[in-house]
Amino acid sequence: MDRYARWNALLELLTESGRVTVEEASERLDVSQATIRRDFDQLAQQQMITRTRGGAVANGVSYDLPLRYKSAKHSAEKQRIGETAARLVAPGTVVGLNGGTTITEVARALAVRPDLNAGGEGSQLTVVTNALNIANELLLRSRMKIVVAGGVVRPQSFEVVGPLGGALLKEVTLDIVLLGVDALDVELGAASHHEGEASMNSLMVARAKRVVVIADSSKLGGHAFARICPISKIETLVTDSGASASTIAAFREAGVDVITA
Repeated sequence: MDRYARWNALLELLTESGRVTVEEASERLDVSQATIRRDFDQLAQQQMITRTRGGAVANGVSYDLPLRYKSAKHSAEKQRIGETAARLVAPGTVVGLNGGTTITEVARALAVRPDLNAGGEGSQLTVVTNALNIANELLLRSRMKIVVAGGVVRPQSFEVVGPLGGALLKEVTLDIVLLGVDALDVELGAASHHEGEASMNSLMVARAKRVVVIADSSKLGGHAFARICPISKIETLVTDSGASASTIAAFREAGVDVITA
């Protein structure tokens, strides 16, 4: 297990229990106690956890982790969701994509669809994104037209935020936006941990004819700091089979078409 995988696993343990000792973490991850101590010290230096005598405690109930630490969480579900969501995109349309690990899987699925990369007249896809890693995925693997919003890059998510990118988004029209979120609730709507990302995502929603939220079941019913949009703006939710029947029913009752991957 490499360092990033261990850090992700340690943060998962802390999210579940709130507190973990060096001995417990060593046993769960099958690595030495010395390695766990170093990991705890490095995570504490990045203010992701609080170090205690003999262990660590979580700083809060929710983490806004750097993207490279999130990649292993619910990876199989996110890949299925990404492939399912990509099927909603028609050739020749303008698509908005924000950032995050699930949207990365959407981008990868779009990149390998032959009907979107044939190069024929009217078939070329135009992708508008505020995430540098999404733009890179598509530039390297497809023949699509890529439009990147400008601004300040957040290293946690590789997303660009701020008024420069907002100015571009106000001048475009999107046929569909595929939106990754940190939380989605029937009453509170879609939300992000960071207000700058929420603002950019809200602009994408405002410029889109169709809004599709892409979220694995762990995000459903959750809360995050900054609202992106109310539930009434969302036409479709693509999630995984881990979502409970009651949760799916609540979203459908709110007028959202739910697709499970």
